Amino acid sequence: MQYGEFGFLNFGLVLLGAAVLSVPIARRLGLSAIVAYLIAGIIIGPHGLAAFGTPESIIPISELGVVMLLFLIGLELEFGRLVAMRGAIFGLGAAQLALTGFAIGALGYASGLVDWRGALLAGLALAMSATAIALQILEERGQLQQDYGQRAFAILLFQDMAVVPLLALLPLLAPEGPHTQLGDGLRAVAFIAGAIALIVLAGRYLLNPLFRLLAQTGSREVMTAAALLVVLGAALIMQKAGASMALGAFLAGLLLAESNYRHELEADIEPFRGLLLALFFMGIGMSIDLAIVRANLWLILAAAVLITVLKAAIVWLLFGATCVRRGDALRAGSVLTGAGEFAFVLIPLGGSLDVLDSRQASIITAIAAMTMLFGPFVASLTNELVRRFSGPEVREPDDFSDASGSVLVIGFGRFGQIVSQCLLAEGIDVTAIDNDPEMLESVARFGFKVYYGDGTRLDVLRAAGASEARLIAVCTDNPEAASRIVDLVHAEFPAAKVYVRSFDRRHTLQLIAKGVDFELRETYESALVFGRNTLEGLGFDPERAAAVEAFVRRRDLERLALQQAEGISAGLDLLHTRMVHEPLSAPTREVKPLNPEAEEIISHHPPAAE
Repeated sequence: MQYGEFGFLNFGLVLLGAAVLSVPIARRLGLSAIVAYLIAGIIIGPHGLAAFGTPESIIPISELGVVMLLFLIGLELEFGRLVAMRGAIFGLGAAQLALTGFAIGALGYASGLVDWRGALLAGLALAMSATAIALQILEERGQLQQDYGQRAFAILLFQDMAVVPLLALLPLLAPEGPHTQLGDGLRAVAFIAGAIALIVLAGRYLLNPLFRLLAQTGSREVMTAAALLVVLGAALIMQKAGASMALGAFLAGLLLAESNYRHELEADIEPFRGLLLALFFMGIGMSIDLAIVRANLWLILAAAVLITVLKAAIVWLLFGATCVRRGDALRAGSVLTGAGEFAFVLIPLGGSLDVLDSRQASIITAIAAMTMLFGPFVASLTNELVRRFSGPEVREPDDFSDASGSVLVIGFGRFGQIVSQCLLAEGIDVTAIDNDPEMLESVARFGFKVYYGDGTRLDVLRAAGASEARLIAVCTDNPEAASRIVDLVHAEFPAAKVYVRSFDRRHTLQLIAKGVDFELRETYESALVFGRNTLEGLGFDPERAAAVEAFVRRRDLERLALQQAEGISAGLDLLHTRMVHEPLSAPTREVKPLNPEAEEIISHHPPAAE
């Protein structure tokens, strides 16, 4: 790899510096990080400051960002989720991509900008929407879980799924594609089918045992290395077979979507994905020829505006017949206007296959970047107009059949399992994580789905859905880990209630000081029940035993209050206080006790003065 006048260290420093400086500036201007990386690439590229002679100096490495992204998309596609959303995904999603792709392609072909091959590629590439931008907008508005938010998400999900077959089929559009010998084509198909079969078999029979074995070492670094090995290994197999590296990574992710180690893998890969994608988008920015853009500036601006309106209109028409709330169709259309991340994958690939020439690729890439630039502003303006002119929305009553909503249980030992049984008995959606691979294997035999992950890691909590959970139950038997999790949840997920299993009295005081919503010493309640039954076994009547249990509970709360104020040693005298039974009525004159028990009661309740 050549770095021109820059050595390897300077090469890295320039790229990291561009990323670090561009993103905060873009955020202040209300732009997405992707737009920031594209602009940074234009500035430092051969058509800007010329820090790099050619974008090819970083694109081979940065393409791994796309590989990581496809792996994570595969991880997200759980079979149950696909089945539940199949109508919206394969109906609404397919209709949006087909109609929008055809309309944009037809415009490109009619304008003479591209031939039919280029029109097909450009139409499908620009029909896709920016997943990161759309989801961020919906989450910020709190509308992702609304009807239109879920439908928009289904469209984005179908687009992400469609990328894989598009990458696999795009070489067929190459001008020399039709002239390929039939035998060569069949051999290529056979190689690809064999590679897919190899990845599927390895994923089904080798990956889970491998990760279970590695998890037993307790080494986070080994798990991270294994995750990278799986992604890059699958990508290399598909590349050697003559297909897209991204296809291999997607298959690996899809096979691990139902794995217990899914959230841990997602958390381990995420930092690499973000960094490599930043390099990828900067490489795309470097490849944009500013001379061509300047010469066609008005064409690019007009096309970006027209495509933005066209995409919004098609989504509005598709949503209009099914959305219940007024304005939701317009909101959905505006959220999905920006070109997607994969437009910047498909367009350069089309250029490398001679489906597009360099001028066409630069113009279409600039159009995609411009629609991405317009997207957040269009979504914000549309939302404000809908809110102002549509009047108050009539909202149907919420469905409270799932009680408290989703719960994240951290720690799935005996304590966490019993907690989960109570929640599952009411049909409450529970996600459970634990970092003991042997326990995961054991509970799987009883039908529990538990994910492997370290609850003290913020990235694992995010991957496990802590930001959507209404209650986080910390059931781990490690007091230090539980305290760290509480601090992390309070700092990063303040909306969630925090219920914690405490280890002992000292730990309980720490948790109370941290402001948890509920804490329970792991042996406290069971010991009280055991003590009450012990009294009954000695012949005490159940009412008396229950009264003693209530007395011990009140005394414990009094001692906790003293210890909060004065320290752990406070209230020791309460431990030896005997229970004094209340008389049915206080004596009104001098009385003579008949037994020691009556004498103790009278000493605490002397006759009232006449």
